[in-house]
Amino acid sequence: MRCPFCGSDNTSVKDSRAAEDDTAVRRRRVCESCGARFTTFERVQLREIIVVKRDGKRSLFDREKLQRSILIALRKRPVDRDRIDQMVSGIVRKLESGGETEVPSSEVGELVMEALKRVDPVGYVRYASVYRDFKDPSDFAQFIEKAALEDEDDDADGK
Repeated sequence: MRCPFCGSDNTSVKDSRAAEDDTAVRRRRVCESCGARFTTFERVQLREIIVVKRDGKRSLFDREKLQRSILIALRKRPVDRDRIDQMVSGIVRKLESGGETEVPSSEVGELVMEALKRVDPVGYVRYASVYRDFKDPSDFAQFIEKAALEDEDDDADGK
């Protein structure tokens, strides 16, 4: 592993442990050349997923981009970082186990919406405002009203 500080290939692992709900290995490393310490994560990747954007462009699925978008939606919200990591891992598992190598971006967005709805209602609305491209306050009001009705239906159904 190359040191991110000096570029040396002379690094060693000082500590390894399970991370992110046992879906990754966290390795604490030290550079033998400059003495810097840094952390790496190792994850199983079942298959490469291609995300098909609305405009038809294709790009490799980026777990970090997914995590950043969720972190933005949950900024200054009382959601533990471990919970966010679990959410991201769950979404990635669903995508990888779906069997498809190409996934529409809308499917990724809907999975994020489902996960956020269960974890934090404010983060859910924040994400929806960008994902659904809200233009003015009435869009927020309509979305929140619809979400409240869905919650009532879920409660009535015993979900």
